[in-house]
Amino acid sequence: MAFVLLVVSNGHAEDAIAARIVALVNHPTLALPVMGKGGPYEGLAQVERLEPRWAPPSGGFPFASAKNLIADINAGLLTIVPRQIRTMQRVRSRVRAVLAVGDAYALFLGWLGSARGQKPLFHLQPLISAHYLEKRSWFDRIRHLNELGAEDFLWFERALQKSAKKVYVRDRLTEIRAQNLGISQAVFYGSFAMDMLGPPERPLNCQKPVIALLPGTRADASFSLPIMIQAASLLPEFEAVVAWALPWEKVRLPAGFSLHIERQDRAIATNGTASVSLQKGAFSAILHIARVAIGTAGTANEQAAGLGIPVVAFPTPGPQYTRAFAERQKRLLGNALHLVEAGPRTVAEAAKRLAQSSQVRESAGRAARERFWPSGALPRIACELKEVL
Repeated sequence: MAFVLLVVSNGHAEDAIAARIVALVNHPTLALPVMGKGGPYEGLAQVERLEPRWAPPSGGFPFASAKNLIADINAGLLTIVPRQIRTMQRVRSRVRAVLAVGDAYALFLGWLGSARGQKPLFHLQPLISAHYLEKRSWFDRIRHLNELGAEDFLWFERALQKSAKKVYVRDRLTEIRAQNLGISQAVFYGSFAMDMLGPPERPLNCQKPVIALLPGTRADASFSLPIMIQAASLLPEFEAVVAWALPWEKVRLPAGFSLHIERQDRAIATNGTASVSLQKGAFSAILHIARVAIGTAGTANEQAAGLGIPVVAFPTPGPQYTRAFAERQKRLLGNALHLVEAGPRTVAEAAKRLAQSSQVRESAGRAARERFWPSGALPRIACELKEVL
């Protein structure tokens, strides 16, 4: 029997990170994408995707609100968890090593797949940052108990991490905090987010200074995209380009706008006087020419900030980019993120101010260098996995 690498990933960004590492390792792999279809694994011949996979209504944020939790329970949360546990128990005899990418639940499943830590277990935690705790009193943290698991390592996650061979964290400050908590295996090798940002995919030939619109890939986009487009229509001196990753039929436009699909990877939203370009498969190309970004996304906002691009953000009703999430990301990104209220004119004024201020851009660049460099973590992690495989 050939022994395999087992990968558990808990979210779209986590799937993408895991798939990149798997491609570098190039070893027979069993992958359980806990949520969604695990699209990033497609095309990797050495990967067998496991079941069950699930697309929760909360988008993977069940504890962000009572509404999210109830929706997930109604959609089968209480039955999917036992089935995923049984999958780990079924495959563990074939496993040589385990990589868990994601939160405490991904780590828990990975721990089961490693025969409860008897086989080499690696945890890549791309979510928690010690920066989230900055300017947060104990009163604030206790007052928002549902956010604790999004801001810091919980006690059961710490316990499982201590059975891991390595715990990879997202920044230097988090490495220090994890080690102070007794997780001596915690290491920071570089920014996962910046490792995932490839070179520009194609030239875009924009004629004006570019504002990147980053509505994200979750249901928040149906709320935030119309506001972004309305804001862009108030800024005729700029060219707004949307980084769009969902099917065209999921585009939601403000009143008066219509969508014209020009080709498979490009569409135009216009109301006759203002127009906004929507591009698929050109995320890096958009960021590399953007002067400012308007974003309601997780990793995409981080990658923009990592390039020194000031980001304007505003909270949505969820499921991801709630006010709590936005404020947490503000603590992470520092001066690179400017949080405003959701409204076209407010967003447009903030974007214009940031685009025209060289001082703001310099401040965003400093924040990026402090928190998102160096890159190169994923190849190093792949090398360590190869050593045990």
